[in-house]
Amino acid sequence: MSVSDSTSVAQKATLSADQRKAAAALLQANTSPAVVELGEMFARAGHELALVGGPVRDVFLGGRPSDLDLTTDAVPERVLEIIRTWADKTWTVGIEFGTIGLRKRDTIFEITTYRSEAYRGESRKPDVSYGTSLVDDLERRDFTINAMAARLPSFELVDPFGGLAALAERVIRTPGRPEDSFSDDPLRILRAARFAARLGFAVAPEVQLAMREEASRLSIVSVERVTDELTKLMLTAAPEVGLDLLVATGVAEIVLPELPALRMEVDEHHRHKDVYTHSLIVLRQAIDLEPRYGLGPDLVLRLAAILHDIGKPRTRSLLPGGKVAFHHHEVVGAKMARKRLTELRFPKDVIADVSKLVELHLRFHGYGDGEWTDSAVRRYVRDAGPLLTRLHALTRADSTTRNARKAARLAATYDALEARIEVLREEEELDKIRPELDGGEIMRILGLTPGPLVGKAWSFLLELRLSEGVVGRERATAELLAWAAREGIAPPPDPPTA
Repeated sequence: MSVSDSTSVAQKATLSADQRKAAAALLQANTSPAVVELGEMFARAGHELALVGGPVRDVFLGGRPSDLDLTTDAVPERVLEIIRTWADKTWTVGIEFGTIGLRKRDTIFEITTYRSEAYRGESRKPDVSYGTSLVDDLERRDFTINAMAARLPSFELVDPFGGLAALAERVIRTPGRPEDSFSDDPLRILRAARFAARLGFAVAPEVQLAMREEASRLSIVSVERVTDELTKLMLTAAPEVGLDLLVATGVAEIVLPELPALRMEVDEHHRHKDVYTHSLIVLRQAIDLEPRYGLGPDLVLRLAAILHDIGKPRTRSLLPGGKVAFHHHEVVGAKMARKRLTELRFPKDVIADVSKLVELHLRFHGYGDGEWTDSAVRRYVRDAGPLLTRLHALTRADSTTRNARKAARLAATYDALEARIEVLREEEELDKIRPELDGGEIMRILGLTPGPLVGKAWSFLLELRLSEGVVGRERATAELLAWAAREGIAPPPDPPTA
């Protein structure tokens, strides 16, 4: 008896006839009717077709998948022949890897020929070969929870590697030896962390060991694929779980080394075991605050939360009494965040926004516990710009003190700041702070031509606006002329009046 035959027998032994019938009914009830049509078409054409992977898993987790993955023994060209007149639209972007995409009414399908793929040596692209067996195709998949299929059109469950049992146990395992799985496709190492974070599942000890042993294989995977996986991880329900797994297995040393570096740094308040733990808590609290601020899942906020203190290891200094300080760690951290995210090839706007938030995350504390002046509020809003909402969430999340009084005081102070911002918004164009005289008016009043002096004059008027609010064009003109006199700039004999 072959391995495939023996695993099929094992699968049939784990489910009774009634259970298999119930599983088929559940799968059919929670997928598009178009799936049955497609299955019948392939059967008439003499080919196998099965719903596979995530859609099957998600049905058993209580979901109803919208985009459907299928697998078949038909090669891509044959798939196109079968579906050409039935599909509303087809595309062949993934045909190189055996995948044909199609849409039927509101349902999106991806049909992939049975296959195997593996990375060889230092290759960044997998070798792909087509297969003829559904069970063999399932065996090459990443985790047992994704190695289940439903034959069409009957919806007979095929679960040769115990995917249902793993769902019940809430554990992530691989169909074969995890070291072989990760060696063949190293990106699965990151996927293990993502599924742990997304589903709240434990990762089997042997899988964690293989993650550690095969982590260096990630160097052959393209940066773009690594970053795509990290992005998906950060947007899960509990990314801190996945990140902690990456740190625990040593994988983070390769893809995000600034994170494990935080484990050695005790924070200045001695409220947490280390800055690493603090950063995970800040990430969790930032996610919990997303609904309050109309965000989420928000990649920029989440990256800023986990990276906000990465400058601490480089700025650590000892103080009397055994305490430590991390002066200007927000400035150093912003540069480090920009460098790391650039190397990971995140989008430029994400890099800019995350590094800006890291730089600003201590700004609130710089104003002390007293009442904020209007000038301070204006500067805070201007510096944050379009990131103000995210800065609100990050600043609140960064309070992880266990001292209830202190936590309440910080929250109340920030409440007051947000309220003051809203008051000024009603009184002024707070989100569009600019001088009351534009560049053209500055040049006319001072008799200047375009150049650095115009910029200096504009900056002076901006400072006036930030300090005193809206002062009116007449006073702005008078202040500009007084500034010009101090700078030795002689305006025209009869400068225009406001």
